[in-house]
Amino acid sequence: MNKKINILIAIGGTGGHVFPGLNLAKHLSDNNYEIQIVTDRRGSKYLDSQENLKISKLPSSPIIYKNLFTVFFSAIYVFFSILYSIVYLIFRRPNIIIGMGGYASFPICIAAIILRIKFIIYENNLIIGKANKYLMPFANMMIVSNKSLEGVPINQSKKIIEVGNIIKKEIIDFSKKNERIDKEKLNILVLGGSQAAKIFAESLPKIFLKCSEQGFKLKIFQHCLPNQNNELSLFYNNSNIEFETFNFSNNLNHYFSTADLAITRAGSSMLAELTNANIPFISVPLPSSADKHQLKNAYYYKRKNYSFLIEEKDLNDKLSSLIADIYKNNSILNKIVQNQRQHSDKNVYNNIDKILKEIIDEKN
Repeated sequence: MNKKINILIAIGGTGGHVFPGLNLAKHLSDNNYEIQIVTDRRGSKYLDSQENLKISKLPSSPIIYKNLFTVFFSAIYVFFSILYSIVYLIFRRPNIIIGMGGYASFPICIAAIILRIKFIIYENNLIIGKANKYLMPFANMMIVSNKSLEGVPINQSKKIIEVGNIIKKEIIDFSKKNERIDKEKLNILVLGGSQAAKIFAESLPKIFLKCSEQGFKLKIFQHCLPNQNNELSLFYNNSNIEFETFNFSNNLNHYFSTADLAITRAGSSMLAELTNANIPFISVPLPSSADKHQLKNAYYYKRKNYSFLIEEKDLNDKLSSLIADIYKNNSILNKIVQNQRQHSDKNVYNNIDKILKEIIDEKN
């Protein structure tokens, strides 16, 4: 490819949109594409350390339905965001746009429709997001992590192409030990993510203490907010529970290599990473997730026997007994790992490369 193709990646503001978009940007940049990333204020906080990528922050907002005034003013703001995006695209003029979902990707994709720039949308959950649902009739295609996607209008189903989960290449290539090395100790990795660190830090330590008091030897690796470090350290030290806390990390391989079991929210990217890394996990869906998409994600992985599922309201009643069962019977985790090995997203980047090549050849 002599002349670099300019691809703009529009990313929503949550980690579930940002990280697949960032993974894709790095891959395409390494393959001689000229990459631009646009996101909003929320998404930009995840990208501050990415010095080698061109990142722009654009205004965005959902329609807020609290009352007539919020609907009116948020609609005006969305209209302004679309105008801003049109001007932005006129000056940047990418060859292709890839929308990663979330309302921050919506104005750029609407501007692409107006300026007749080809765009693709990506959906990694198992129910189509609102922004993608509105954009789908105008998109050239929708690439998805899983063909079991719900909520797609029948007349748009031909646009769907399954590519897999856009996760870190280091995770796809990750190689983990086959089983627990120390049968007397269970290493538990707690992944709070962007929306669970606080609640997990408040509720899970007490449950781990209950397990410890029953004679179960645990080591906890817990993601938490910086202002929770001292409180958690004090609790675990006083409880004589071995632990290690950490704050936000882009590189979880160290923790993946030691974990026997993970406890996590049910964001699609994290569930895919844990499955590809062959780490059994307990998913605790975020109750307030839009259209209950995290619950749908969690049910899917449970049905595949890749994981366990406990809803947040049931944590106190069910988590300690599940940990007890796992601690006493190592075959429970081994069966999960064997099932997880049937799944791989190793072809996701090759699949995307083929799609982009076809679009580029059509344009030429």
